[in-house]
Amino acid sequence: MKEISSSKSHPHQWTFFTNHAHVLLMLANEPEMTLRQVAINVGITERAVQRIVADLEEAGILIRQKEGRRNHYRISRRKKLRHPVEAHRSVGELIDFIDTR
Repeated sequence: MKEISSSKSHPHQWTFFTNHAHVLLMLANEPEMTLRQVAINVGITERAVQRIVADLEEAGILIRQKEGRRNHYRISRRKKLRHPVEAHRSVGELIDFIDTR
């Protein structure tokens, strides 16, 4: 797993994507990543990641599947993005465009 530098080290910088997008992209690239690992990579608390995952699940974008003691996350790639500006695009298109692998 490649660790991504946290925005906490640069508190006055802004990014183009929300933490929701960052969490989604992390789990799209590594579906078995723990939420703790996601939190470290995104630079937010594990509790914040849990809330974001719950939001994404509620929206039908993220599907959590239990595999033994671990979770595996599946993305509903055909779901449309939520904001009117990008609603003509799908979650899968966003993931493919960014692809952090």
